[in-house]
Amino acid sequence: MSDLTVTIVQSELAWEDPAANLKRFDQSLANLGGKTDLVILPEMFSTGFSMQPAPVAQTMDSATVRWLQSTAAALEAHLMGSVMIVEDGRYYNRFMSAGPDGKLQTCDKRHLFRMLGEDNIYTGGQRLLTVTIKGWKLRPFICYDLRFPAWSRNLNNDYDVAVYVANWPAKRAEHWKALLKARAIENLCYVIGVNRVGADGNGLEYCGDSAVIDPVGNTLFTIHNEPAVRTVTLSREILEIWRRDFPVWLDADHDVLDLPDPIA
Repeated sequence: MSDLTVTIVQSELAWEDPAANLKRFDQSLANLGGKTDLVILPEMFSTGFSMQPAPVAQTMDSATVRWLQSTAAALEAHLMGSVMIVEDGRYYNRFMSAGPDGKLQTCDKRHLFRMLGEDNIYTGGQRLLTVTIKGWKLRPFICYDLRFPAWSRNLNNDYDVAVYVANWPAKRAEHWKALLKARAIENLCYVIGVNRVGADGNGLEYCGDSAVIDPVGNTLFTIHNEPAVRTVTLSREILEIWRRDFPVWLDADHDVLDLPDPIA
């Protein structure tokens, strides 16, 4: 199985302005055609993390979704990120993966950030998604999902790469960095975290720190507080050797979530 070339895009986001954001990403991605297997954008890449979805939420037949599909085809690569979606009268923070053939795979954010009222506005997801690219299995998550290790649990090496897209504020940047590394170490997988920079319409500041971490826990690179496009190749050999030499999952208790009541 071959290595996987991944490009992450850390960007400012125009507040609740899909057209401006898509134009920005067109410029960022202009020279990537045929040079990468996968491009990853931040959470809610067309709007920023807004709790006022009604004016700007997209349908599954919207210009934003069509842009994902057409751009993936033009790049000859998979293109991922999350989008604010309205469907059957409900709003979703939806992860989307568009393949170069136009195929679209989706899942919705499971853990909704109650401290900003996301749980009162959006509907949470109920299922996990696996996206397969060149034989690699990728498992996507969205922002706050990073704080819940059970949701990311890699039972029996079900996936090779965990992808976290986010609008993670600068004031909790140390949590972001620590949790990304922890998810890589405990799940014996690559972890890719893609965050944004700049400020949003609510005055929240973001400092990026998008990163790629290998299964051993080594940080391959970090993008600090600036817009940037960065490409890295994930080594299949490193993944397979580490899993062979350090097979932690063989000692995992798969029933650990069904714990008995504690003894007083």
